Amino acid sequence: MNIYKNINLRKVCTVIITGSVLFSTSCKKSFLNVDPQGQQPAETFWKSQDDATAAVSSIYGNLRSWSNTAFPALAVESIGSDEAEKGSTPNDASYLNNFDDFTATATDGQILGFWEGQYQNINLCNQVLDNVPGITMDENLKSRYLAEAKFIRAYSYFRLVRAFGDVPLKLKVPKEVSEFNIPRTPKAEVWAAIENDLKDAEAILPVTYSLADQGRITKGAAMSLHAKVAMYQKKWDQVLSLTNTVMGLGYNLFSNYETLYRERNENGSESIFEIQCVYNPSIKDASNSQYAQVQGVRTQTGYWGFNVPTPALESAYETGDPRRTATILYVGTTTTEGDAITANPGDPTKYNHKAYVPFASPWDNGNPRGGQQNVRVLRYADVLLMNAEAANELGNSGQAISSLELVRVRARQGNNAILPKVTTTDQAALRTAIYHERQVELAMESDRYFDVIRQGRASVVFGPKGWKANKNEVWPIPQNEIDISVGVLTQNTGY
Repeated sequence: MNIYKNINLRKVCTVIITGSVLFSTSCKKSFLNVDPQGQQPAETFWKSQDDATAAVSSIYGNLRSWSNTAFPALAVESIGSDEAEKGSTPNDASYLNNFDDFTATATDGQILGFWEGQYQNINLCNQVLDNVPGITMDENLKSRYLAEAKFIRAYSYFRLVRAFGDVPLKLKVPKEVSEFNIPRTPKAEVWAAIENDLKDAEAILPVTYSLADQGRITKGAAMSLHAKVAMYQKKWDQVLSLTNTVMGLGYNLFSNYETLYRERNENGSESIFEIQCVYNPSIKDASNSQYAQVQGVRTQTGYWGFNVPTPALESAYETGDPRRTATILYVGTTTTEGDAITANPGDPTKYNHKAYVPFASPWDNGNPRGGQQNVRVLRYADVLLMNAEAANELGNSGQAISSLELVRVRARQGNNAILPKVTTTDQAALRTAIYHERQVELAMESDRYFDVIRQGRASVVFGPKGWKANKNEVWPIPQNEIDISVGVLTQNTGY
């Protein structure tokens, strides 16, 4: 059992800043049996190792929130791509179409929700980083807690900077009035701060944990995210070095691509970082996420049917590639778990299979269907493809092909004639092959949209959907944030 899966985010160990006031609640030392506690005055917090544990747990817990995993995240990070569209029925949450055709404006609630979700994560991390150093506790555990907080702060800033470009860089809890309202920081400085946090985390975090701590941030997670950050900046030497190291840490591709995404295979050999979720009836309003619920087969056992695959994704797969049906769940089929996917007038004809949860999974009216399914964030296949891309950009076609082929071998699933081996050593042709492999391997995992933009291909790929160069590389800064800043925050060009 993951030690922070039973944490009640709202009732047990949340540490939140609202305005200039700090509120917090207490946690027991054990993560395995945490009962809701009463309110704890802020001045009595940050005193003990238990307080530090509770605060770090609240960071992990917030990652599964609505803003981090549901509508705001899917709108900003997925629906704008060519692989996904709104889904559900035409009139249900029609505002999500604004992300598909790039008409979303600064007043869109999903943009504000995504922004707030990331800064909530950052705020919780900053509280740990500011206060835990002063607690008398086990020094090794203290160092690890600080490293975990730095990783999650870096992860949230990574999501912010690729979505908005320049964003306010807040690396400590505001104490003076002037520290609350700060301007946007140039993205180069934000990238540098992200890398600094990840370097610090890499130096401290362990490669593995015991079963009791399964799911916590590892050295491999920090290095893999660092590689991705470097990839967005085209620092190919760093990408290659970091991914080479991760490839020596003991990760392996899971044998069955489809079942990789089922609950029974969470935190497996391919998992590098997953947002942890669980069904816990005693704290059912806070122990889960709605990631699976909002994307599951509409009208069947409480799912909503949003963020569905497009015909463009459907046609991207090579003939016989098993990842197609492992990624796209078609109406009229029956899953390997025995669930019949039925048709209803006006509903989508296909769904995100990676978000599928067997209908027999436990639930009740107070718990989102599929709320116990982890959200996969970093997988070993992504590391291999980053390694391939970096090697190719550096002129090492041999290593690029080797890493690329490791991913394709699994897709062949015992039928070597289905997917031909990539053999070209031409850099441009190999680059195209790697881009394609990222598309089909990581489909519906919120990478495609930003991948295409960083590759410089968005005008061609997204142009037919309404994407415009020199504007849509980023989303608008939330107008609400600009308004409350009294003009300190400025808007992105074109919005």
